[in-house]
Amino acid sequence: MATHPLWSDDYWLLLLQLYLKKPEGMKPMYSRALVDLSLELHIPPKNLYEQLFKLRHRDTPIIKLIWETYGENTRKLNKDVKKLRSMKGFGQPREFYDGVKVRETFEHDFLPLEGYQELKPFMLIIVLDLYFRLTPITMVTETPEVIDLAKLMKIKPRTVVKVMDVFQFCDPYLNHDDLMISPLLMPCQEVWNRYGNDNPEKLSALAAQLKEYFT
Repeated sequence: MATHPLWSDDYWLLLLQLYLKKPEGMKPMYSRALVDLSLELHIPPKNLYEQLFKLRHRDTPIIKLIWETYGENTRKLNKDVKKLRSMKGFGQPREFYDGVKVRETFEHDFLPLEGYQELKPFMLIIVLDLYFRLTPITMVTETPEVIDLAKLMKIKPRTVVKVMDVFQFCDPYLNHDDLMISPLLMPCQEVWNRYGNDNPEKLSALAAQLKEYFT
């Protein structure tokens, strides 16, 4: 995959710091630390994960040099990372790149929803995966799967059920003659449009990856 247009070789230091963080090694694509770095750099987690993989294999001269310089000297690494973050313009992508405005949609998935600050769009994706595993009668707060997911995401079971209620409204296979007014309707509909009619195995695989954010 081509290098992301906002990537800078200075960012290898940030990735090395992340790689060396205990437990040392590759971090899951949607781990909280990698996602936070993605939001900071405005580069999608997938791109950073691919760069992290390259860092692990030390397959270019610059990566080898970085390992030689910082691999056994975390104090110097942390000092230079701190200096890098303090530089003017760090984390502020150029509005234009080669005349084309850079637009990222991944950031939207990890920002709190208006009206439901405890929820983020990527959490709706995880709930949608569970939605397809349950029947409407089991989409209640007492269902063990609902309780377990709520515990994982550190929200209340009734919040998971509220999201599922909205997904039922979005589900074209369920007939709804009434109207729904909810701040969750638009974000849930967006998630449904993206994943609701896709291969459920792909949704399941994505949801499993996204759960790494909470572990």
